[in-house]
Amino acid sequence: MRHTLKYTFSFCLLFSMFLVQAQETPTTATKEIVQEKPKLSTKTEPKTAKPAIQETQKDTIVPPKIDRYGLRVGVDLYKLTRGLYDKDYKGVEFVGDFRLTKKYYIAAELGFEDKTTDDDRLNSTATGTYIKAGFDYNTYQNWLDMENLITIGLRGGFSNFSQQLNSYKIYNPNPYWGEQPAIVSGEKFNGLTAAWMEVALGIKAKVFNNIFVGFGVQLKLLAMNNKPSGFDNLYIPGFNRTYDGSFGVGFNYTVSYFIPLYKKKVIVPEIKEVPKKK
Repeated sequence: MRHTLKYTFSFCLLFSMFLVQAQETPTTATKEIVQEKPKLSTKTEPKTAKPAIQETQKDTIVPPKIDRYGLRVGVDLYKLTRGLYDKDYKGVEFVGDFRLTKKYYIAAELGFEDKTTDDDRLNSTATGTYIKAGFDYNTYQNWLDMENLITIGLRGGFSNFSQQLNSYKIYNPNPYWGEQPAIVSGEKFNGLTAAWMEVALGIKAKVFNNIFVGFGVQLKLLAMNNKPSGFDNLYIPGFNRTYDGSFGVGFNYTVSYFIPLYKKKVIVPEIKEVPKKK
């Protein structure tokens, strides 16, 4: 009986497992492997690789710059007008330069001065002519069609003049009775000469067509001085005041006119830019 129940229970268990397996089989979706048809490849022309686009800029051609060469002549307005307010001075100075190269100019000044100097002990008048010659170097880089100048130059100067001793005072170390009156002389010394070197700094600006205004300063060093007997040259035409030594200073304010004689073309090289790769 016991064995009969055991077999009966085993049979029921197997039958129930069969039913469960039978129910799971239809509910499980079977996956069909569907092989996709290969797509027909359309015949296309092979694509050729396009070269990398390069951005290039056309060469910029700059028109040639024209440099004018010629003679510039003018006058020193300071010396010309000084006699209007200084009764002890008369003078005039003419200036000129010629463009030799792109940067170098031959320069010269020619003038006349009559200057009376009243010192503590003597009164004298220097009258004579002078000439200065040398060169200027233009340090200014002009733009197109500009002709302005900032120059530094060197000059050699020479003056031929006379000195007239108008009056003098005798030095008295013990002025118990007061200062001695001045003695009128009128003695004149001709054929005096002097020579010097100077460094000239100047500016010239073009204000109108071919018209320039300028300002200059000169630092002078006296190299030769032919003195009259009995007293020193207090003033040398072209050199200015000696200040009891060999050092002098001068300046001028000029207006000049440029006379063009010929022209030169300055070829500016073409500007090429390096191509940019994308």
